[in-house]
Amino acid sequence: MNSTTTASKRTGDGVPSRARFHLTWINILGGIAVLGSYVVGIATHPETSGAVWGGIPEGLQPVYTVSMFLAAGGYFLFTPYVYWQLDPEQVRVFGRYGYGAFLLIYAVILVPSALWMPLTFQMIDTPGAGLWLAIRLVLFAVGIASVALIAAVASANPAGSRTGRILAIVGAVAFAFQTAVLDAVVWPAFFPA
Repeated sequence: MNSTTTASKRTGDGVPSRARFHLTWINILGGIAVLGSYVVGIATHPETSGAVWGGIPEGLQPVYTVSMFLAAGGYFLFTPYVYWQLDPEQVRVFGRYGYGAFLLIYAVILVPSALWMPLTFQMIDTPGAGLWLAIRLVLFAVGIASVALIAAVASANPAGSRTGRILAIVGAVAFAFQTAVLDAVVWPAFFPA
């Protein structure tokens, strides 16, 4: 490949602009959708906003609160690693998939996450078996994608810096504990469906 072709495909820091563009917009739009769903849900249901705890015992609620902050912090550990340290032109995930695997994982984390709050408030307002199934499916999808993220980061090759990978895995584990364990397994067990 000649230098003109290389320059047209890459930005100054070596990350192809198309991959950066896609990951950036998945995070921006997905993040706005997730945070917006929380803001709108709580603003439109102030009298029932506490009901989203779904029966989680008060003694367990601090574990959730700490875990939510650790999961958010974890997101800010693994995202820079995926964004800056993995070369989208060269990286292989699980030995065979390219950088697109990360784009898919992020989308499967963020889209269902944005649906959880509206579905939960709808379930509180008008319970139904279909709504409960939809809630369980979105929580399951996010949990599975979060576990896939751990595996994808751990299997990425070439891997970037060792420290970066370790921090990304730690962040992904914190995120998956919240989404795959607390949200997808524990929360539904206590929700009065």
